[in-house]
Amino acid sequence: DGCGHTVLGPESGTLASINYPRTSPNSTVCEWEIRVKPGQRVQLRFGDFDIDDSDSCHSSYLRVHNGIGPNRTEIGKYCGFSFQMDGLITSKSNEVTVQFMSGIHASGRGFLAAYSTTDKSDLITCLDNASHFSEPEFNKYCPAGCVIPFADISGTIPHGYRDSSSLCMAGVHAGVVSNTLGGQINVVISKGIPYYEGSLANNVTSKVGPLSTSLFTFKTSGCYGTLGMESGAIPDSQITSSSILEWPNQTGQINIWKPENARLKRVGPPWAALISDEHQWLQIDLNKEKKITGIITTGSTLAEYYYYVSAYRILYSDDAQKWTVYREPGMDKDKIFQGNTELYQEVRNNFIPPIVARFFRINPLKWHQKIAMKVELLGCQFSIGRAPKITLPPPPPPPQNKNDEKNADFTDDLINSVKTSLQTDKTTFTPEIKNTTVTPNVALAAVLVPVLVMVFTSLILILVCAWHWRNRKKKTEGTYDLPYWDRAGWWKGMKQFLPSKSAEHEETPVRYSSSEISHLRPREVPTMLQTESAEYAQPLVGGIVGTLHQRSTFKPEEGKEASYADLDPYNSPIQEVYHAYAEPLPITGPEYATPIIMDMSSHPSTPLGVPSISTFKAAGNQAPPLVGTCSKLLSRTDSASSAQALYDIPKGQTGPGSADELVYQVPQSMALSTGSKDE
Repeated sequence: DGCGHTVLGPESGTLASINYPRTSPNSTVCEWEIRVKPGQRVQLRFGDFDIDDSDSCHSSYLRVHNGIGPNRTEIGKYCGFSFQMDGLITSKSNEVTVQFMSGIHASGRGFLAAYSTTDKSDLITCLDNASHFSEPEFNKYCPAGCVIPFADISGTIPHGYRDSSSLCMAGVHAGVVSNTLGGQINVVISKGIPYYEGSLANNVTSKVGPLSTSLFTFKTSGCYGTLGMESGAIPDSQITSSSILEWPNQTGQINIWKPENARLKRVGPPWAALISDEHQWLQIDLNKEKKITGIITTGSTLAEYYYYVSAYRILYSDDAQKWTVYREPGMDKDKIFQGNTELYQEVRNNFIPPIVARFFRINPLKWHQKIAMKVELLGCQFSIGRAPKITLPPPPPPPQNKNDEKNADFTDDLINSVKTSLQTDKTTFTPEIKNTTVTPNVALAAVLVPVLVMVFTSLILILVCAWHWRNRKKKTEGTYDLPYWDRAGWWKGMKQFLPSKSAEHEETPVRYSSSEISHLRPREVPTMLQTESAEYAQPLVGGIVGTLHQRSTFKPEEGKEASYADLDPYNSPIQEVYHAYAEPLPITGPEYATPIIMDMSSHPSTPLGVPSISTFKAAGNQAPPLVGTCSKLLSRTDSASSAQALYDIPKGQTGPGSADELVYQVPQSMALSTGSKDE
């Protein structure tokens, strides 16, 4: 009569004295016989030990024995208040007897202990919580029977549990371990949160908890996704039931609580059975085998209809013909799952081990007023590895001579040896079930998307390079085509945007496109003046020209004699303009043509009063004599030391009075006149 909370599993368990953690009654006794598989040994760990030792363990004590029955041998006898027993008590066989005696005493809580086989070196008890361990992550083994009424937990998954919660009891609530079997837990410690929710799961009630410095969660396989009831992935046609509740309301409208209404969190009525008895069921067809790890249920969720199921069984099948009732391993009774306690709250139950089936059926056993419920299934895709198919070579043809007979014998021996090795290598291990919560399509997309992005990026780069190469090829066609400003260098192209120096100290070269000039009228030529730098020398247009020196870079016009009598291009009729291009500079020469510097002081003057379009200004302050002709340039000077070139003012204005006045550039590549013409 001295036995308290007791769960004896095949590999682990929990035992406690009567009334624990309150004072045990006087004159009581309890004896536990523990057996594990043959060849294994038992280890015992105490979570709490508080037994009166006033009479030196004479009437109140705890005794541990090797073996069971009259042939057992004593391992130890223990008593004491708040006795610290940090180590493990290990048996010599697979059987252990634990005996508790309580004599006359005034205080003492008794004890709580856990046991397991010796291969579970990280065994803890149901009283251990996260604050007992300093590691940020650790693995421990929880014994069976840790759903105890005197332990509390706060929190839920996936948010986490308060650090004061019992590790093993929280593991049962989270569905990580079974209360009847125990199991391994992988705990992760993290920063606490201000508020911990409460919920009911796996027959464990989690309470609301306040702020804590830390919390813990569990690492799992990840196979806890929803299977399609709430989302609608499971069509209505795959949800059936034994009966359907129908009745007319006050307005005469027929209410039908069909099985497809049994979708969790869907607004409206649930599924309800027409008759409330233990033969009703709700069936879900998953279309193929799935790994089912849990179920979530609610009541009707309608305040005016206080209906819910408080207990049920689970059946499953592969063909909807032969059904299997879910039982926990090692148990000979059907497992009864705790359902709802009211119509709104979601209650979760997990299957350890998981169910692998296509058809899933819920059989209500207890209910409130009527059978009514909404459901969601938890789990993931199920896949099983298959052994590769081995193809043996075809049998050889009949031998025709002795050599062929030897080869045939060798082939037969080889085939027989392969068959023998295949038979020898057969194993009876159960196939490994892998978590496949991420569908193969998602995994394939995760691989293909980066590959497609790289392919399209490469194609775009190839097209850009081809377009760029084509443009460069067009630019380089023709020996005498002028390049774009960027080919002369960034700085040379940017000089046109910078403030220019005095016209007397620096001359800005002139450049324009041959393709544009060839289509312009003579009077439109001045509008095409540009101030970009050029790689080649510009054709000079002037009035009276000196002689060309040896480094001249201009190409003479073919088939035409040099003359100074060409007509004035500003007043002459429309005529075709011929443009002479500059020859490319020699490789060893400077990048730009040598500026042409002329000394006009020695040139003969023309009669006064005759209009002139001469673009040169005579040296000195005196204006040069007017000349009525426009001269075509035939040569240039190579002198680098003569005075700078000056240009006269626009036509129609009076000549400047001093050398400081502005000078102007003349259009380039314009046809030059050799004769004189009156305005």
